[in-house]
Formats: sequence, structure tokens, C-alpha cells
Amino acid sequence: MDTIKKELLNVIQSVSPVSIVVLFFLSFISKSEIPRFIVGSIMVIIGITLFLLGINLGFLPFGEAIGSELPMKTSLVFIAILTFVIGVIATIAEPGVRVLINRVDYVSGSSIPQAILFLSIGVGMGAFLSLAVLRIIYGINYAYLFTIGYIFIISLSFLTSPSFVAVAFDAGGVTTGLVTVPIILSIGIGVSSVLGGKSALSDGFGLVGLSSMGPIISIMVLGVLYA
Repeated sequence: MDTIKKELLNVIQSVSPVSIVVLFFLSFISKSEIPRFIVGSIMVIIGITLFLLGINLGFLPFGEAIGSELPMKTSLVFIAILTFVIGVIATIAEPGVRVLINRVDYVSGSSIPQAILFLSIGVGMGAFLSLAVLRIIYGINYAYLFTIGYIFIISLSFLTSPSFVAVAFDAGGVTTGLVTVPIILSIGIGVSSVLGGKSALSDGFGLVGLSSMGPIISIMVLGVLYA
């Protein structure tokens, strides 16, 4: 119960400022929508509270357990495949990704199949999550990976249509959501905590930023193919 109360209080503190601002503007624009908005806000608070409880009770321990066991495996291929699969599954389960794809499908008139967008974003995230975990194991400097990655992204932006560039950067943003971030961070902390000479603070973090480049690149590549 203490955990539930703590999470509920944190969610209320996060949601209340936004709700108050929206209620203020609704009082001038459409007072008839206020009751519906209040009910929706209460549902959001309850839903996010339950969601965060699930994250803390299930996703974080799962990610740390997987991360701490990965370095024990001698096969780098196994590590790469497992983290790739986890990245793809977590991306598909991310609510923000579904919202983005539904909006793209609506605006584009279903010109791009939703399954292809899902697969592209998932593959991009999975591939770069594998790269991020291997970076921890081999101790590669983040600066090199980010520099190479964004040089590649900038180069692709000249070959991809502007609409795909915009969607690509939004894809990189929505993949860092409530589902993927806890899993990615906990895997990184788990891996770095069991490797000698690794710091959970300096090596366990940074995976989210690196992994988010994957969907940007994969969507841009998709744009080149659709051009």
C-alpha cells in the first residue's frame, strides 16, 4: 500500500499542473467538455499509477536480471540476438509507437502499411540496443558511436523525402517511452554491474540515446526505398 500511495502521489503531482491549465482554457472555450475532461484525467491518473506499479514490480527486475546474466554468456551472437529480440518486442508494445503509426496511417491515407512501419521501427531499436549492450562489454566510447550515427543520419536526410525525415525523428522520440526506457536502462545497469571495471552510472546509462538512433535510421532507409 505504501508503494501504491507513493506512485499515486507522484502521478497526481505530474498530471495536475497540465490538467489545471487545460481546465482553465476549457472554462473559456467549451465548458461542456469540462466534466468529460475531469473523468478522463482521473482515468489517466489511475491508469498511469497501475502502469508504473507494473513497471517497478515486473519490467525493472526483468531487465536487470537479463542484463546481469548476459555477460555470463560466452557467445556474443547470442547476446546480440537476445537484445535485438527484446528491443523489437518492447518497441512493438510501446504505446507511443502505436499512436505515431496510427497518425501516420491516417494522414498518409494508408499509403504505408502499418506492419512495415512497426517492423522498421522495431528492427531499428533492436539493432541499436544490441549495439549499445556490446558497447558496454567492449568499452567503446559513446562519442564515436554518436558521431558516426548522426553523420549517417544527416547523410540519409538528403536522400529521404522530407515527410519521412519528420516521421523518422518522431519515431526516435516515441520509442523512448514508458515501456522501452525501463527495460533498456535496467538491462544496461544489469550488464555494467556484473562486469569488472564497469560503472553502473557511466556505463549503464546512455543506452536510450544510442538506441533511439536506430528507428531514425530505419525509417529514413524505408523512405529511401519508398522514394
